[in-house]
Amino acid sequence: MSRAPEIDEAASVEAAAVRLLAVREHSRQEMRRKLAVRCSDQGLVETVLDDLERRQYLSDERFAEGYVRERSRKGYGPLRIRAELSERGIAAGFGARWLDDSVIDWAEVLATAASRKFGAEPAVDLRDLARRGRFLEQRGFPIGLVRRYLGRVRGF
Repeated sequence: MSRAPEIDEAASVEAAAVRLLAVREHSRQEMRRKLAVRCSDQGLVETVLDDLERRQYLSDERFAEGYVRERSRKGYGPLRIRAELSERGIAAGFGARWLDDSVIDWAEVLATAASRKFGAEPAVDLRDLARRGRFLEQRGFPIGLVRRYLGRVRGF
């Protein structure tokens, strides 16, 4: 006697989700999008996601924590990371917890990103200073931090 098709499909969707989570953390929205490609029954996908959250395999909070840590390590600022978390369906509260209340020193992250990109030399002219400022703003650092950094590296 074979299992019902719904049970087989649920097991298949769950197995796909667990494989994805074994590679890296995902937000619920990311998982929903990826599983929708494999399964057209949106109700089944939601049921599987609910079960994964209940068993703590899937956690938006854990995803947000890891994402903030990884992106800050790569030299991105809190404004950009907040926007990226929002794109991935993370509630503002989860993002704020790791961006605002974290132990990350954003001035240090900014200095490290700038040093990697521009080296330790001071800016040679206004054009160079503006280029540095644009880079750091695009990386998502608040303008106050960017201005403080630019004041320190102004070499002319």
